[in-house]
Amino acid sequence: MRPGTVALVLAAAAAHALWNIASKYKRGDTFLFVWAYTCASALLCLPIGMALLAKAQQLLDWRLAVGSAVSAALHIAYSLILQAGYDRAELGVVYSVARGTGPMLTMLFAVVLLEERPSAVAMLGALLIVTGILVVVGNLFRSGSHRTVPGILWGAATGATIAAYTLWDSYAVTAWHLAPVSYYAGTLLLQGLILTPIALMQRHRIPDVLRANAVPILVVAVLSPLAYILVLTAMLSAPVALIAPLRESSIVVGAFLACWLFREDHLARRIAGGVIVLAGIAAISL
Repeated sequence: MRPGTVALVLAAAAAHALWNIASKYKRGDTFLFVWAYTCASALLCLPIGMALLAKAQQLLDWRLAVGSAVSAALHIAYSLILQAGYDRAELGVVYSVARGTGPMLTMLFAVVLLEERPSAVAMLGALLIVTGILVVVGNLFRSGSHRTVPGILWGAATGATIAAYTLWDSYAVTAWHLAPVSYYAGTLLLQGLILTPIALMQRHRIPDVLRANAVPILVVAVLSPLAYILVLTAMLSAPVALIAPLRESSIVVGAFLACWLFREDHLARRIAGGVIVLAGIAAISL
């Protein structure tokens, strides 16, 4: 994988970890929080997407409509399941399991369904990244760890949605040649249109949610689309079987911030896992 592509994905990983940390500070209604940052993201991305349409760099056709619609449904499922997990379990567990499950499933289906064939060294790097993620997570099934079970379940469910939208979005931008910014702007627009009628049924609670979560909403609204547009751009020049695990290096940043901000433990183990992840990144870079 070219160094420039690796840099894109690593920048996306850092942005992804930061917006997940911000979302942990969410207070109040989960659905309205997801709705608010989705609409804010759409407002930020739509002008750029429309400019690309006006310059004919992206055609407004059925591929863009269908691709965005399927992606919107998958991303809504991901956002709601992720946020529900954060409400019910430790960030370190939910985030770690989700970001470990997602790339493993993505790698498997990319090789089987998309017939991608990364090199042996690159696949070794991908497996090292997944191994490092598992080290960061630790033995979640150890004695007395019953409190982590909900986090494992929510994290695994989130990981399944990650694999689903990653594979679909990779197909959309590579096989259908959809411009990443226009494609994701369309996805955000449709997410907002789907979520808004349900949000308006709770309109009396919207002002309180916006006041309580102004900063997290803004951080997620900016960093979430930025992170994913960088990933979509990287997919144009590298196989998704490698992009997916490399992207999950965000777990290292997320795990350290969870220790620092939320007083979660096992810092030494998380450092060891981070070193393994970095070794995997180096192998993919070759």
